[in-house]
Formats: sequence, structure tokens, C-alpha cells
Amino acid sequence: MLPRYQALPTSPLSSSATEKSPKKYNLSLFSGRWATRWLFAALAAAVVVFLGLPILRDLNWEWGFPWSQSTVPLHLQGYTRPSSIRLPTEEEQAFWDLRKDEVRDAFQHAWTGYRSVAFPNDELTPVMGGKSNKFNGWGVTLFDSLDTLWMMGLEDEFSSAVETVKDWKFEEIKPDQFVPFFETTIRYLGGLLSAYALSGNEILLNLADDVGRILIKAFNEATSCQLEFKYLAKLTGKREYYDKVQAVMEIFYNASNATNGLFVDQWFGSTGLPSGNHITVGGGSDSGYEYFLKQWVMSGDEKARTQYLTSINSIIDNLIYVTPNGTRGLMYVTDTDTYMTAHRQEHLSCFLPGLLALGAALLDLPPDVREKHEWAASGLTYTCYIAYADQQSGLAPEEIRMNGPGVKWVDELRRWEQGGRQGKAPGMGEPPAYKNWELREYANGWPSVYLLRPETIESIFYMWRTTGDVKWRERGYEIFRAISTRTRTKFGFSSVVGVDKRLRLLDEMPSYFLAETLKYFYLLFDEIDTYPMDRWVFNTEAHPLPTFSWTSDEREAFNITL
Repeated sequence: MLPRYQALPTSPLSSSATEKSPKKYNLSLFSGRWATRWLFAALAAAVVVFLGLPILRDLNWEWGFPWSQSTVPLHLQGYTRPSSIRLPTEEEQAFWDLRKDEVRDAFQHAWTGYRSVAFPNDELTPVMGGKSNKFNGWGVTLFDSLDTLWMMGLEDEFSSAVETVKDWKFEEIKPDQFVPFFETTIRYLGGLLSAYALSGNEILLNLADDVGRILIKAFNEATSCQLEFKYLAKLTGKREYYDKVQAVMEIFYNASNATNGLFVDQWFGSTGLPSGNHITVGGGSDSGYEYFLKQWVMSGDEKARTQYLTSINSIIDNLIYVTPNGTRGLMYVTDTDTYMTAHRQEHLSCFLPGLLALGAALLDLPPDVREKHEWAASGLTYTCYIAYADQQSGLAPEEIRMNGPGVKWVDELRRWEQGGRQGKAPGMGEPPAYKNWELREYANGWPSVYLLRPETIESIFYMWRTTGDVKWRERGYEIFRAISTRTRTKFGFSSVVGVDKRLRLLDEMPSYFLAETLKYFYLLFDEIDTYPMDRWVFNTEAHPLPTFSWTSDEREAFNITL
């Protein structure tokens, strides 16, 4: 079994080599030939340690490795698990371990199908047993899956995958070639960095540097690459990786003064100025807001923390609604422009409640603000879950559209508070599922597809981690069983269309199904302390990266001011 994360006394991930010094032995305690023997013994031990590390890694010793994270970074040291969280007993966890095994089996089925049929192409077509190339043709499913293999303890498969790519050459981008910058960053670069952080295998770091070198030449404005490039800058010492992505952050910080933290989803690449008036937390914007908080979680960036709070409070005030009286009072987050509010919710937007839960857990917030963020996290996650539970297939559509305009949640919350806080807060009722579509307050968007997306289970995972309430595990398992029953094929798992009527397979298995969806299910059913929130931060493709502090030398070299 590959080792889980374990803390050790020293860590190259949280301190640079220039800050560490070898342990000094006082040889004056010994004299004569004993001094010589002790010196030779110490040197021999050092040789054994350094030469033996690869062997120990292959043997998968459980005590961990020198590249494991050792201490919680200073900016996260105030976090403690709430005393209200009741940890599962050994018997209870054994029950969920069986469900974790089911997820691992599902992953192995999908992985085997991809490796045997589709590799070295990007993705498997799981119905016909073919292959497709949408992401450069560089084998995206393999690179996206590396850390999942490690985290699930699939050591043979992980070793085989690394052996496969040890001599891999990423093609240089041609002038007329389109490479999706965002997807390449979060899937390839994020996958390699995470697998390196977990395993310490230098092959993976070298490949990550190759990808970073290629991408940096084609760099364009984006707020969804900072985690990957800043961590790469720390590992390689290359200032270029830090400067490029930080320059983009400064553009958004300056623009925030005029937008109160809400950003349109289109920008001019040549000028760095906003284009259009559409504001959403769904497609095109989701991970931008996500990375404001996660930059602070990863490395203590205070400007990013401030921006997150400005943006998330503005999202709460302006984009979160509840369905009106006479309905189930479901909370939802929508998008808007100059002329109207859409009153729809994308599946992609279901990452937001997990982000709210993470921020409420780790940030030092006033009690009333923390309560509001926790309520919004819970209410939105429930609506994302109920969109699954309502459907005949148990699978949620890509989008739900409200039958009529809802009411701003903050307005309903204010009226509830003025009325003496009688009953549950608005949006917190957790009403039952409606299998009859005529009773629902929304209609499924067209086409009614489920694309094996991870966002709902991601938020359910964070709700479990931050509350310890087993109902979130139960809801997650309900969704997992629907996926297992409805989407499994001979070769893997397939996206589907017709989630509330006649279900049909779409013959595609996105790499994120292995990188995100199944990983979050696995972690939901795993022990609650694996990959703790103050030691690891997940990028938007669910690749865990270690939290760290910039050293004084790195701050000077990169001109970092937090």
C-alpha cells in the first residue's frame, strides 16, 4: 500500500535548502579512535540514507519520506477542527471503507479501459472502445490520473504509469496550433506537480517543468493558473513562473475597486480590460474565484485573501437566491448581466458551496460572517444534491432553470432575522426530492445531460470534512451508486443524456472523471484526516498541492510582497 501523507521533522516543501543546515554533531564528546569510528559511522549512515531513499520508496515504507510536509505554514496554524465534529468510530469507518473500495474498483475499471484501449491518446470513448484527442493529444487521462493512482494505493499502476512517461517529450507549440491554456495547466501541469508532491519522483517534476516552459511562452491573462505556476516556481526557483501569473493578479486587484469583487467572464487579452457585462460563478469564471482563496491557503497571499472575501461577500449579496413561497425554498446561485438575472444554476457552479465551506473553516472570520458563509455552503450544496435526487436516473442535469424569479437570499435572511429568527434560516430547510417533474420549481436545461462532473461531490466532500455530519456521506454514496448503475460500460463510464426520461450514453469519458469525480468520492469515504485542509489544497482539477510558506530568500528572489 502506498503511504499516506505523514508529517516528518524536515521538509523541502516548506523550507528552502538555503534555510536548512545539516544536524551538527559534537564530536568533542568522543576522543581518540572512538571519534574516528563515530565519524565514519555517521558518514556511512548518510550514504545509506541518500542511496537508499529510492529503495525505501519502492518498498513503500509507511513512515513517510523526507519530501512529506512537516509543519503547518504559519498562516494556517490557527486552524483547529471544531469540537462539534464527532469523528467516526473504527466500526463506522470500517463500514465506509467498504464503499471506498467500491470507488477504487470503479476507478480501476475506468483506468484499465483507458490504458488498454485509448492510451497514448487523450481520452477513452467508453461505449465503442475507441479514443479521442481534445487536449493536445498528449495523453491527458494518464497525467490527470497519476495522483489518484497514488492516493488510492494502486502502486503497480502508478509505477507503470511513471515508467511509461519517464522519457516523454511534450511537443513544442507551433505558431498555428491551438492549445487550451487553462485545461493544459490544470490537467497536465497540476497532475504532474501533485504526483510529484505525493511521491517525490523527480521524473514527474522534470516533466512538470517541461510543461511549464512550453505554456509560459503562450501565456495569456487568466486567474486560474496561479496555484500551479507558483508552486512550480517554488520547486524550480524560476522567477518567470511567479512573475507571469502574479502580474495577472495585479490586473484583477486593480479592477476590483470598480466592480466590488464581481468580474465579467470575458476580458481583452491584449489590454487586460473587461469585455461585456455577463457575471457568473459558473463556466468561464468558476476557478477564478476559487483561486483567490486557494492562493492564500497554499502560500499565505494576503492580497488574494482580501480579494476572496470581497468577491465572495458580493456573490452572496448579489447572486444567491431562494425559490419563492409556495415552493421548496431551494437556495441557488445564478448569473446576471446589465439587463436581467438569469435564475438558472449550472452544475459547474456547484463548486461554490465547497469553496464557502473551506473558507469558513480556515479563515479568521467574525462569527456572524462565518455563520452566513456556512449557511450558504450548506443550502447550496443541498440544492446541488437535490438536483440529482429529483431525477429518475439519480443523475443531475448540466443546468436547472427556475420556473420564475426567486428572491435574494440576503433579503429573506434579513426579514427572518428581524422576525426573531423563528424556525430554520431561509434556504436551510432540506425539503424532500420530487421525482414528479411537475412538482418541481425548476426545469432541466436542454439538453438534459450529465457529463460525469465532479462539482457536487466536491462540495459534499467539503461539507463532510467541515461538519462531520454523516448525512453528507450518505448523499454522496447515493450519487455514486447512480453513476455506477447508470453510466458504466464495458470499457469505462460514459456521460449520458436524458437524466429524467430515456437515458442514453454519449460515448465520452472526460479525464476529470478519474482526476476529480472518483477522487472526491474516495476521499469522502476515506478517514476524515487524510490530506488535511491545512496541509494540502486541491487545485480546480482536484490535484492536491502542499501548503507552504515562502522563505526569505524566495521572497527576495521573486520580489514577493504578501
